[in-house]
Amino acid sequence: MPVYLFIIVGLVVGLAIGYFVGQNLMKKNLANQEEEANKSAQEIIRNAKNNAENIKKDKMLEAKEHFLKLKSEFDEDVNARKNTLNQNEQKIKQQQQQATQQVEQNNRLQTELTNKTGKLEEQIELASKKRDEAEKLHQQQVSQLEKIANLTAEQAKQQLVDALKEEAETRASSFIKQSIEEAKLSATKEAKKIVIETIQRTAAEQAIENCVSVFNIESDEIKGKIIGREGRNIRALEAATGVEIIVDDTPEAIVISSFDPVRREVARLSMHRLVQDGRIHPARIEEIVNKTRKDIDNEVIEIGERTVIDLGIHGLHPELIKMVGRMRFRSSYGQNLLQHSREVAKLCATMAAEMGLNVKLAKRAGLLHDIGKVNQEESDLPHAILGMEMAKKYKEHPEVINAIGAHHDEIEMTCIIAPIIQVCDAISGSRPGARREMMESYARRLRDLEDLALSFKGVEKCYAIQAGRELRVIVDAEHITDDEANMMSFNISQRIEKEMQYPGQIKVCVIREMRSVAYAK
Repeated sequence: MPVYLFIIVGLVVGLAIGYFVGQNLMKKNLANQEEEANKSAQEIIRNAKNNAENIKKDKMLEAKEHFLKLKSEFDEDVNARKNTLNQNEQKIKQQQQQATQQVEQNNRLQTELTNKTGKLEEQIELASKKRDEAEKLHQQQVSQLEKIANLTAEQAKQQLVDALKEEAETRASSFIKQSIEEAKLSATKEAKKIVIETIQRTAAEQAIENCVSVFNIESDEIKGKIIGREGRNIRALEAATGVEIIVDDTPEAIVISSFDPVRREVARLSMHRLVQDGRIHPARIEEIVNKTRKDIDNEVIEIGERTVIDLGIHGLHPELIKMVGRMRFRSSYGQNLLQHSREVAKLCATMAAEMGLNVKLAKRAGLLHDIGKVNQEESDLPHAILGMEMAKKYKEHPEVINAIGAHHDEIEMTCIIAPIIQVCDAISGSRPGARREMMESYARRLRDLEDLALSFKGVEKCYAIQAGRELRVIVDAEHITDDEANMMSFNISQRIEKEMQYPGQIKVCVIREMRSVAYAK
């Protein structure tokens, strides 16, 4: 037999023996592992049982402790309630005892009162008897006196009353005369003192209103842009704002001339915005002027609000606040109306404080006394009556209403504030430099000139320029033809000649401009 067969057989036998030996070892290992697992499981079960017992004991102890705690709290609550009941019972017993004692005391007092009432009735009867005896005795004495004096009691009384009345009248007349003389002296002295102190304590500037505003520019190049080609921009500005723009050789300045401060302000702000924007042409000018007019309206409200806040006046109606702001752009005899009204309000407040009157009402009436001058609606009423009606419309205090209406004696004064307003208005207007009569008459003449032209049908705008030497009238091109415009200029000039007084001559220029506007979309 070959050797390699022996080797193969030996290997097979070895492998077989190794396999059986490995299987036996694996079985022994598995048996040992199973035995160890059983032991571990039993140990775990034993530990779990011990833990369960311990947990059970702990829970039972906790439950007993909780039960004891609840029982203790319940006992304490029961004891507290018992104590409260005992206290309440004691209080009730004490109250019952007090009530019993009070009843006994009342009974005792009632008994004493009954006894005293009986005694008092006896005393009243006794006093009545004594009074009857005294009256009889008095009648006997009076009858004896009448026999002696040959006068009855009524006649004697009348003679005594007449004598006393005569003496009292003489003394009263003398006293009244003396009091009136002293009051006149002291009143005159006190009034002068109050007026002087009020004037001294109020600082006021002199009138500074005029008819021109100066618009400063940086260079002549900007001046050229404002003038425009052949002066078209200047003409557009004048037509849109109603002012006269004077461009001369004065460096870096353009003069805006108009009697109406609102128009001058609109023109000045419009020119400022146009210069900043850089686009200066007629269409842009009209757009900026319209926008500026709206901004001026907002500024009017801001001025009014700032004024009432500065003066400490509260609860003023928004429309009245707007009218107060509008005063900034109005003048009275050359004196700025808002400055004048603020000055009068401060004077009234000072004078009312010196006299011990209501300072707030006096200040309010002083600020609103000329409110009728800024009414935008046409009316034939005096400005004092018109202002009174406006104040009444916006629910002002009755004393303020009366003071406004009476400060020029149009109505009767019914409150002490009214003469104070009248005096302070006179103080503000009569001080040196406060007013310029010529300026007011000049402005009134120009307004009358514009109103005359506006009364014609078809007139849209009207501006008096060049100090009243020219009247520029702008008409509606859709309702007025060229021929009618020619006739209107003649008619206006004829009415000016008949109804107005003026120096020199007035040029009436009627402007009719036709525009066709379309939009490309």
